Order: sequence, then C-alpha cells, then structure tokens
Amino acid sequence: MKLATLKSERRDGTLVVVSRDLSHCVEVPEIAPTLQAALDDWADCEPKLQAVYGTLNDGKADNAVTFDQAKCHSPLPRAYQWADGSAYINHVELVRKARGAELPPEFHTDPLMYQGGSDSFIGPKDPVVVPSESFGIDFEAEVTVVTGDIPMGATPEQCAQEIRLIMLVNDVSLRGLIPAELAKGFGFFQSKPASAFSPVAITPDELGDSWKDAKVHRPLTVYLNDKLFGRPEAGVDMTFDFGQLVAHVAKTRELEAGSIVGSGTVSNKQGDLWGSSIDNGGVGYCCLAEVRMYETIEQGKPVTPFMSYGDKVRIEMTDADGHSIFGTIENEVTPL
Repeated sequence: MKLATLKSERRDGTLVVVSRDLSHCVEVPEIAPTLQAALDDWADCEPKLQAVYGTLNDGKADNAVTFDQAKCHSPLPRAYQWADGSAYINHVELVRKARGAELPPEFHTDPLMYQGGSDSFIGPKDPVVVPSESFGIDFEAEVTVVTGDIPMGATPEQCAQEIRLIMLVNDVSLRGLIPAELAKGFGFFQSKPASAFSPVAITPDELGDSWKDAKVHRPLTVYLNDKLFGRPEAGVDMTFDFGQLVAHVAKTRELEAGSIVGSGTVSNKQGDLWGSSIDNGGVGYCCLAEVRMYETIEQGKPVTPFMSYGDKVRIEMTDADGHSIFGTIENEVTPL
C-alpha cells in the first residue's frame, strides 16, 4: 500500500491513498484525515486503507484524481520522533580516516544515532532554505522507517514487526556548522535543519523480495544538478538493520506510533576515489561529504564544493522494472 499527504489548510495535511503506479490518489476522510491519525489506530485503519488501495489499483475508484507529487508534503509533515542512525559503517570509517582517526571497535556493535528536529519537515519538492552558503550545504540520501507503538526494551525482532511504513529522506546537513557543535560534546542541532521525505510512504510488502532481514535491497539513486551522482545498494554494507536501529531507540524509552527512524547515509565499500565515482564505474555517493573525504584521504584536501544557491538534488528508488517506488525528492537550495 502507498500513502501520501497532500498540502492543505490543516497543518498536518490530508491523507490520500496512492495507486501503485503513482498516477492517481483518493482522499479517505471516512477512514482517517491524516497519516498520523491512521497510524494511531492502525489495526482498524490499515485493512480499510488496503481495501481502498485495491479498488484504486483496479481502476474502480470513482473519486480518484490525478496524483501530483508537487502538491505533497512529507508523508508526516511533523512527527513525534525523528531519530537518525548511521548504519553504514563505511561512511563513518571514511569520516574518521579523513581526519586520521581509527574507528573504535564498538562502532560495529553499537549504532550511532542522533535525535533530529521533528516539529516540521519540508515537502519533497520544496526548497531547502539556508541563511548562508558558508554553512557547507550538503544532502544525505537515506532510507527511513515509520513505527507503530513500541515498548521500552523491545528486541530487534519485535521492533522489525512493528515497522509500518518505509520512506526515503533528504537529511539536510550543514557541514560547516558540525565541527563546532560536536566539539561542545552535546551533538547536532543547528547543523541539522528540516529534512525532506519522499512524496509516498509504502508498507513493507510493496517491496516484495526487496524487503528482507529488515533491510531495503534496492539501489538508491541520487542526481546532483541533473547528473547521476550515486546509486549505491541500500541493502549492502548496512551494518545494522532497521530492527536493530529501532531497538537502539527503544532501549530506554517507548516509541509512539508515527516515530521515524533513519538508516543514515547509504554508503557502499568501493576502494579508492577513482574507482568509486559514477564516472569511473563505481556506484557513487549519497552525500557530498563522502566524496570530499575520499579527496582528503588521497589528495590531502577536498576539491568538490558543497552546494550553492540554485543547486538541486534529486533522490529516488525504482523497482526492478524501473518504476518509481516512493516518488521523487527534488530540493533546490535557496537563500533565506
């Protein structure tokens, strides 16, 4: 099943069921006015939403209208929880190697995670507004999951069973602000502004065999200014699966329905810079920081610039037949 939120006068938008091919959608106020309302009463709402989804895909929904991704908000325009992990250790290892530091062994057994701001997200087609280009503007293409209610201390297996939806995200990072914030020893804040999620959230069954072991096994495609920048496999080199990531959050707290947990930047091990870029036959990258780290390791300093005003990033995942699964995130960097 595929769900989206259309922008409306209501802060949390209007829930719609979207056809599998992303061509049409149907509002469902008689079931739930918003996605959060549906998640709050998932046991009752989910089968009703599935029935609408079936009717829509059969072409029998009389009230169906054309689905316009440009009218979408993030599926959850705001959320009770947004916790982002760093499940791809290759990405973390490159960060530390670029500054001459070893990777602590516990990083392979205990996930890194930060708590992001979730009081407001930006739409998948909205601009990323940044006060200054000097902040080091970067994108991070990731996979995320949305949970049901999860008790404190839940096991990874229990957490995997409570994954309701899957989305993509552009986790915007301001790299120029990160070092000073981390030096304070209290984590990210100003360096992590609002994120943009994919137009559509899907139930795990939509992925078929591409959802296994609580991981998404499909390439994640990133374009920078309409040029292919990366297409790493999301299911490869993921040290911690989503069950483990959610369980990490639940170790000392309950998760409420509608909590979002992210994978961190998708990253595959590839060897050196020249073999890892798209132009040289590699799978490329899901953020600018990663190529800059390769450059630092091999050349002594980064060469690739961060984003400037007017730059655009596009993030998408397709199925085996080349059809878009989640719709497309397309964000342009603009000044405040």
